[in-house]
Amino acid sequence: MSTSVDLSWQNVLALRLPLLGHRNWIVVADSAYPWQTASGVETVCTHGNQIDVLRAVLDAVEAAPHVRPIIYTDAELPFLREEDAPGIGTYRDELRIVLSGRPVESLPHEEIIGLLDEAGRTFHVLLLKTTLVLPYTSVFVQLDCGYWNAEAEQRLRKDLQPKLHA
Repeated sequence: MSTSVDLSWQNVLALRLPLLGHRNWIVVADSAYPWQTASGVETVCTHGNQIDVLRAVLDAVEAAPHVRPIIYTDAELPFLREEDAPGIGTYRDELRIVLSGRPVESLPHEEIIGLLDEAGRTFHVLLLKTTLVLPYTSVFVQLDCGYWNAEAEQRLRKDLQPKLHA
């Protein structure tokens, strides 16, 4: 008996999210984002609108109890001119609405790519390519632990310090 499996990007996200944890990444990329050769990077062509894909990714990550998103956007994005990238103003407005109320870090594109490349050597990256054709519009979501935070980790390390060096 043969069965058909629907491997839409939504299904891939639903299947991968329980496997992903802190230090993994999900990238919602524009259509020119390169197909990477690193074995830890899984690229899925969504054939979808970037804002819609991003909204679905953030909703799924925020609904997952085991992870929380750390969102990065390119520092170049606010400086793009409409004359050089027609439609960029509308895109920025739509992105601002989707990211409203969420902490977002802005770094130069090459720095984010460096972080992603480093993570991709050891950890899985799910890259969802969209149909968007505007530069510096990929949104990078680094996953962090959803039930543990940096303050708790610092307290734990401080409490352990005397015991480890005793």
